[in-house]
Amino acid sequence: MSDPHPARMPNKEDKRTFLRKLAEFLHPGPDSTEELIETLAEAEDNNIIGAESRVMLEGVIRMADMTAGDVMVAATRMDLLNIQAPMDELLHTVIHTAHSRFPVYEGERENVIGILLAKDLLKLQRAPEFHIRALLRPVVFVPETKGLNDLLRDFRGNRNHLAIVIDEFGRVAGLITIEDVLEQIVGEIEDEFDIPEDEGDIFALADHTYRVSGDTPIERVNDAFTVTLAGSDPDDEFDTIGGLIAHEMGHVPKRGERYTLCGLDFTVLHTKGGAVRWFKVAPAVDSTH
Repeated sequence: MSDPHPARMPNKEDKRTFLRKLAEFLHPGPDSTEELIETLAEAEDNNIIGAESRVMLEGVIRMADMTAGDVMVAATRMDLLNIQAPMDELLHTVIHTAHSRFPVYEGERENVIGILLAKDLLKLQRAPEFHIRALLRPVVFVPETKGLNDLLRDFRGNRNHLAIVIDEFGRVAGLITIEDVLEQIVGEIEDEFDIPEDEGDIFALADHTYRVSGDTPIERVNDAFTVTLAGSDPDDEFDTIGGLIAHEMGHVPKRGERYTLCGLDFTVLHTKGGAVRWFKVAPAVDSTH
């Protein structure tokens, strides 16, 4: 027997579509990224989502428009290993920088031939007849324009958590890790080498440099390094070293950037929420500011 109401289902579908359109007309959704972020802020204010969830969701949204070139460590700031270097020199670099992965080059720094995991050096202790070349992992190259969403998917899929970023001419522009990408969502990821903020603000390092919190009062930095830090405009007043350096640089500092002031080199180690969390401070070889 034929269906006495063959058009009922299509009508029902059409009715739902109409209601959906009507709801969207009465309560239009966000038309831009900024409006969407404002909607998230309203959701937090209304206790629909928590503060941490909002920050993470904002990170996901903003990351969609970011590329590897936006968050990479610039080539001039990369810590690389020379495959021809003596083992003592390699170990010193690994211990001093405290990274877990290192690009390895042969000849020129541009010629990156592989990635060395610091833990793999332990294998040389057991079998010193091995050459470091046998320990190298394949190197992954990505263009500066590669989107962070795509890069994160690649990192998760191929289990290579470090990639070399190249520019439009095929030259090494920098490097990026899965941690760099994830930090755009969840903020800075602390590891065993990070120091809790409540344990101090200036730390002496083994190479006679210092690690200084961006929240350190300028007066404390002046006392510690016997300097008188001040901005280029005497009318400007700053409470923290991070605020002063950011003002002098004229933009939000990024990891790896360096600024020289009053005979001190300030290298940005970590940033969080648009502010510098940690500097590496050393006497300037040639003071230019």
